[in-house]
Amino acid sequence: MPITVYGIKNCDTMKKAFAWLDQHGVVYSFHDYKKSGIAADKLATWVSRAGGWEHVTNKSGLTFRGLPETTKASLDDQRAIALMVEKPSMIRRPIIEADGGKLIIGFSEESFTASFDPSNPAP
Repeated sequence: MPITVYGIKNCDTMKKAFAWLDQHGVVYSFHDYKKSGIAADKLATWVSRAGGWEHVTNKSGLTFRGLPETTKASLDDQRAIALMVEKPSMIRRPIIEADGGKLIIGFSEESFTASFDPSNPAP
């Protein structure tokens, strides 16, 4: 399975992730969910695999913080997925689907090294 990076091109965290992947020779395709949208079933899969909407939602972003408190308080997986489809800026970045069914949410050098460095054996 090829590596697909999901995110928003102009995001600072995405720029760090792209730079890391490029510097380490990781070949990937990119899906900009701000421009191309994202399917609810894809989000549902991520939410299920991540253990809930809280792990897939960018809660520190302006889009989420701008939601009414009543909306935030009433979120569950289904409502959060509907909001993320409507407002893709609410989705954490990057989300990566990689070889072997790996799902990587967010960027850190440690997680990328653990996931993509061939000299770093998988746990």
